[in-house]
Amino acid sequence: MSYSTFDFFNQVIDKDLEDRVAMYRLNRLREQIINFKLDAVVLFEPINIRYACGVRNMQVYSQRNPARYLIVPAEGPVALFEYRSCAHLTEGVVTLDEVHPASPIMPLHSGDHSHRHVQSFITSLKDILSRSTQNFGRIGIESAPTELLADTIKAGFDVIDASRPIEVAKSIKSLDELTLIARSVTLTERAMSVLEGYLKPGITENEAWAVFNKEVLATGGEYAETRLFASGDRTNPWFQECSDKIMNAGELVAFDTDTVGIFGYYTDFSRTFVIPGKEATPTQKALYQLSSEELETNIALMKPGMSFKEYSQKAWKIPKEYQKNRYLAVVHGCGMTGEWPIISHNMDWDEVGYDGIIQPGMTLCVESYIGREYGEEGVKLEEQVLVTETGVRRMSSYGYSNELLN
Repeated sequence: MSYSTFDFFNQVIDKDLEDRVAMYRLNRLREQIINFKLDAVVLFEPINIRYACGVRNMQVYSQRNPARYLIVPAEGPVALFEYRSCAHLTEGVVTLDEVHPASPIMPLHSGDHSHRHVQSFITSLKDILSRSTQNFGRIGIESAPTELLADTIKAGFDVIDASRPIEVAKSIKSLDELTLIARSVTLTERAMSVLEGYLKPGITENEAWAVFNKEVLATGGEYAETRLFASGDRTNPWFQECSDKIMNAGELVAFDTDTVGIFGYYTDFSRTFVIPGKEATPTQKALYQLSSEELETNIALMKPGMSFKEYSQKAWKIPKEYQKNRYLAVVHGCGMTGEWPIISHNMDWDEVGYDGIIQPGMTLCVESYIGREYGEEGVKLEEQVLVTETGVRRMSSYGYSNELLN
């Protein structure tokens, strides 16, 4: 089976498949640990922990409280140090060799005792490494508390940022993994359909957005990473969060899903609609047609083997009057959240651009935002696609607005 032909959307999802995905992800990470010439990585960020071992525990809370951690050697025991009284969450997990209580390393948890617990962490790290293959004398750590990172370096460890190898690992999806991603997309599109059907004059942005979130949660999804739902003049510039503004007939409403859906996989596509009750204006249609042209041009351009720089150079040229409010990138990766790579606009390349190769198995989000500086409204569109051996397949396929496109 290939990325081009496999039917991701009609597969049976069972524990065997989920276990295969978990082992694939762990092995991908271990390949990159070796490629980056590391003996191990230590992960604190909860999405990274979940990617590497499959265990979820208070994911949003843990993003601001890095108090549980996972040690993954290139070769050796994979050890999760979990919150106390939470070991039951690891039952049946195929990726883990050891589970231990995490040392309370954060000052929030242990106050003036934190230094002692950091030393306990270092002792545990040395123990795991003593039972692992060591070839490079270097480890990766990400999202660690400041004291822990400083003391680990003082203890003699050569440390790099572990986000580099894990982001590269995440970038290539297996066929099984794409089956889980496809299910997340399908259910998020269902929630989008419920939301679109609810749109009407006289309700607030918050009320409408709540309908989407209710459907996401009811079908096994987890949470939205952003609140990017805006109407009327709040659609321009972009990145104005959902509010108590009352929506009016004939206004544009733009929405970016940014949703961690079922199985922990991120669904990220954007659509813009017209609030019913008035016909779309010529200006609204012109904005929409430009945005859809940008999106379709850049999807058609994408090919495996193309460099990020070449893609950026050949991407649709944003007209001058819309450049100021352009989206921050042309393309970004997508998996369990927004991921590597980020392909910058050509006009931003010298400041933030970096090169790489578009490869089969990457799931990427192609972005568009069209809105004039000081203009009244803007249009946000985005599509989630899979790079195949020959081109791309759409993972998201929610239809465009016929009213705005015609």
